[in-house]
Amino acid sequence: MNVILAACTLSMALLLAALFLAFFRVLRGPRLPDRVVALDLVAILTLAMIAVYTVMVEETAFLSAAIVLALVGFLGTVALAYYVQEKTRQ
Repeated sequence: MNVILAACTLSMALLLAALFLAFFRVLRGPRLPDRVVALDLVAILTLAMIAVYTVMVEETAFLSAAIVLALVGFLGTVALAYYVQEKTRQ
């Protein structure tokens, strides 16, 4: 078994475990800012999983999807942070 493939498989397993924990935090809360941070973490973990998969299959086409996901995740986090800030001002 190739060392890189073994490392990628282990990385995917750990990222998947972290993704489940982040989803649990999104569902559980307890407050809205906690959910926003957990949702941002879900986007980052998904991005990391795409990057690891790209290394596993040695195909660079998936990096375009990762870049788009990173931009959408960042804009979503900024929008949710703005919403939380405006909600706490009232």
